[in-house]
Amino acid sequence: MHLNPRAVRGVWDDGRSLDLHVSSSEFLGYNEYGHPQFETTRTELGELLYRLKYKNDQSVVASIAQATCDFVREWNPGVDIIVPAPPSKARRVQPLFQIADELGRLLGLPVDKASVRKTKTTPELKNVDYAQRIELLAGAHSIEPGTFSGQRVLLLDDLYQSGATLNAIARILKEGGGATAVLALALTRARS
Repeated sequence: MHLNPRAVRGVWDDGRSLDLHVSSSEFLGYNEYGHPQFETTRTELGELLYRLKYKNDQSVVASIAQATCDFVREWNPGVDIIVPAPPSKARRVQPLFQIADELGRLLGLPVDKASVRKTKTTPELKNVDYAQRIELLAGAHSIEPGTFSGQRVLLLDDLYQSGATLNAIARILKEGGGATAVLALALTRARS
């Protein structure tokens, strides 16, 4: 799989995203209900994530995890544990957790999906501006003190849009969780 990794900035020690989510999106006009219509082209990784999250295509988990594993091995951030970002939308099966579990298996690393907990319900943040995201995320996560004491944590998320969620979680991993380092990895990133 072809990837186009980039550095992402935040309160973490180092951070990367593997590729864009959408490579192009062309406005086509409005449908009969007045809703805007677009022709969207996703990157290969973006398409696989879309299929997993919105079409429940379980067959793509292995490909996403393998591409991520290959990148992490090359990046070599020296992590001890993988912590996927808690989801904003309740689902019976959490796609990011599935990817994290498979990535952990491939890298031989433990995956902790329970220590970072949501303390309040937040809406999906993909259509919310940055200032509002910060406000919504204030106090939205908690962790038991010292949970990751002395560990280097790979913080995993599926989409980097503004970094607000990853920043909020990275802070509590370091400040409350005691992580010695937080390395952020977003599978895809928004164009803007």
